[in-house]
Amino acid sequence: MYIGLGIFLIVVGAILTFALNASVDAVNLGMIGWICMAAGALAILLSLVMTNRRTAAGGYSARRVSHTDPATGSRVDEVDVDPNR
Repeated sequence: MYIGLGIFLIVVGAILTFALNASVDAVNLGMIGWICMAAGALAILLSLVMTNRRTAAGGYSARRVSHTDPATGSRVDEVDVDPNR
């Protein structure tokens, strides 16, 4: 999700740094461009790290067992879920 935001920040930063020749007295637009590009790269990097962490954790493991209780004759369903796997 943040990959798009990172790309947007990099593009805006590159425009401010390399393509804009305007001058503002109190603000250095080139430095703001470099900050935007760094923030965009950081957003992309964090997005990739968090996605890798989420998929590396896996999901869960489940086992389903069905049998008939001999005393009552009713069907018994058991589901064991292991969230750590």
